Amino acid sequence: MQSKKAVAKKKATPSSQQHLPIQEIRDGVVVLKDGTLRAALLTSSINFSLKSEDEQNAIISSYVGFLNSLDHPLQIVVQSRQLQIGPYLEMLGKAEREQTNELLRVQIADYRAFVTELIEIGQIMGKRFYVIVPYDPLTAKRKGFWSRIKELFRPIAAVRLKEERFQQRRADLDRRVRNVVSGLEGMGLATVQLDTQALVELYYSTYNPDTAFAEPLAKVEEIQVEAT
Repeated sequence: MQSKKAVAKKKATPSSQQHLPIQEIRDGVVVLKDGTLRAALLTSSINFSLKSEDEQNAIISSYVGFLNSLDHPLQIVVQSRQLQIGPYLEMLGKAEREQTNELLRVQIADYRAFVTELIEIGQIMGKRFYVIVPYDPLTAKRKGFWSRIKELFRPIAAVRLKEERFQQRRADLDRRVRNVVSGLEGMGLATVQLDTQALVELYYSTYNPDTAFAEPLAKVEEIQVEAT
């Protein structure tokens, strides 16, 4: 039997969740423990080297104009992850079983075998590009020195944002997101804002890359999280 001291020490051990800067993820917005908000955009990419000189100059000009239009910081994140080929192989297997044309069925089987062999030879990696849009209510309101000191000592990390305050800050963040999307689309980039499910999957795969590859995350509404 474990001693009372050992049991107490085990209970006092902080969970990994306490070391993360994230307070919660709700309505497609990441709320950090310092009270600031984050929105994440998944963007396409441009093969700059294949563009003509005039096209390259136009892209650079659009990018400079986009940066000059911002009145807030912006974070660009590039992630390389091993591709999940399993679902694709399952789809090919289903197509092979349902194919009535013998020639097409053989071709699908050969292609599936080729992809399987390709995976065994080496890992197939994919890149994803994200633009993180922040919102800091203290900076946005431009509070005075003493107001900032008061906010600094307030235990924001322990208190969830009230619904009304959250919706107000989210509206300000949404305006920033729309401006960023407009600037990115002006450079020929396609953008998609991540919803709650996509955000949870992003952070899950970021902090647990090996586990995320072997065990894909379930739907958010199906996940049970113990309160800490």
